[in-house]
Amino acid sequence: MFTITVETHFQASHQLVLPNGSKEPAHGHDWVVTTAVSSEKLDDTGVVMDFRTLREIVENVTAELGNTVLSEVEHFRQNSPSAENVAMYIYDKLRVGLPGGVELQSIKVVEEPGCSAKFAE
Repeated sequence: MFTITVETHFQASHQLVLPNGSKEPAHGHDWVVTTAVSSEKLDDTGVVMDFRTLREIVENVTAELGNTVLSEVEHFRQNSPSAENVAMYIYDKLRVGLPGGVELQSIKVVEEPGCSAKFAE
């Protein structure tokens, strides 16, 4: 199994509901998304897939989130805009857009250095 990763970035703010029911202050992050994909075989050029192509696919998804208040994005009106849910959202969007033979392994989302969430099936 071969695995490659790309790292992309977007800026967005969010506000979480705390365990006591109150809301934390809205605040922004420079989100970092690490996407890992794998394949049993390499393509005719000797790669899982082109890094630039993978980066473009990921950036098309994160463009929907960039420069937004996440709770105003349709999906996050019903789901907490936590790092965990952001990772799952990106994962769900990406898994259908990859070339044949390439499987999405995981999405890791970093809110700030040392604070991250990872989603994989």
